[in-house]
Amino acid sequence: MDTVYTAEALATGSGRNGRTRTTDGRIDLGLAVPQEMGGSGDGANPEQLFAAGYAACFHSALQMVARQEKVRLGDSSVGARVGIGGNGQGGFGLEVTLEVVLPDLDQDTAQSLADKAHQVCPYSNATRGNVDVRVTVAED
Repeated sequence: MDTVYTAEALATGSGRNGRTRTTDGRIDLGLAVPQEMGGSGDGANPEQLFAAGYAACFHSALQMVARQEKVRLGDSSVGARVGIGGNGQGGFGLEVTLEVVLPDLDQDTAQSLADKAHQVCPYSNATRGNVDVRVTVAED
């Protein structure tokens, strides 16, 4: 791989009940275990950060694919839901649902672009074979 950018962050404190900060200071967040997992929920959590990053990255990949195919996306969006739970082997696993909204396109074109974006998105490539990722096209 020819690396063109590297992000760097440091987690301190008690892991999920600590703090995370990027070296450039653009992200500086208190972290807390979600209430659903027995925590206070009074801070961000790694799954939220992953969901935000994946949604943004996938949306960029979708826009790139559309440009290559000379398709105008119009008002588009990508939402990401990241779930965490026991993997049945004493550890934990993640699952992701990406919801692509392309209201200006027909369902078949929208799904084709979403499928192609899933092949080029770095997050999709990183999770492939390790995380159950579902890509859906919704109307809104």
